[in-house]
Amino acid sequence: MPEPGTGRREILSFVRRGGRMSDGQERAWNELSPFYLFDVPRAEGVTSVDPDARLIPSEEYGREAPLVVEIGTGQGHCIVNAATTRPDTDFLGIEVYDSGLARTMLDADRAGAKNLRLIEANAPEVLKTLLPEASVDEVWIFFPDPWHKARHHKRRLVSPGFGAVVGRVLRPGGVLRLATDWQDYADQMVEVLDAEPEVERAFDGDWAPRFDGRIMTAFERKGLDKGRDIRDLTYKRV
Repeated sequence: MPEPGTGRREILSFVRRGGRMSDGQERAWNELSPFYLFDVPRAEGVTSVDPDARLIPSEEYGREAPLVVEIGTGQGHCIVNAATTRPDTDFLGIEVYDSGLARTMLDADRAGAKNLRLIEANAPEVLKTLLPEASVDEVWIFFPDPWHKARHHKRRLVSPGFGAVVGRVLRPGGVLRLATDWQDYADQMVEVLDAEPEVERAFDGDWAPRFDGRIMTAFERKGLDKGRDIRDLTYKRV
């Protein structure tokens, strides 16, 4: 399925639906995006990344520091909290929805988080080409779209081959953290990642303990209220 309005044939892990931002979000976008939003050179689609484009962390943040990348920041609650409580670490959030990015920028500005940058783009393209190899200390993927219908499973972000994609940017020993409230997606994540030679388990038993750095969000609480178990996974770059 191509991205609407392009000839792009890549299977995406999201459907980007337009939605009107509030007046406050529009102001946040106009005023704060020059600082927080990395201007991504595009290829074919509005969320694409020109394969020749590069983001050099030391140039973007103006320092050498550990880098954490969160894929699918949503409203930004987790990454803004992390950025404000870990000022010695740099954070990069990847999201495709304008309203969520605007909310994240607004909250980050209010919290004084200057160690945070955001990218509006398709995450695999960011990992494949935009970021330098072995430049990331941790990648977070919390509650990605489960695409729960069987015919849509091919759209899931964590699918065969993802180990090579995420492994490219992780430093040796770098950590991949995941969480989902869909059991069959959790099972798929384990099956996929256990078979990927680039990463290995960093937990004992069936599931990893809950990551302390992931604050409770309304999204996670909604899953709990519906009786779903939250499954955490942790893998390390081999």
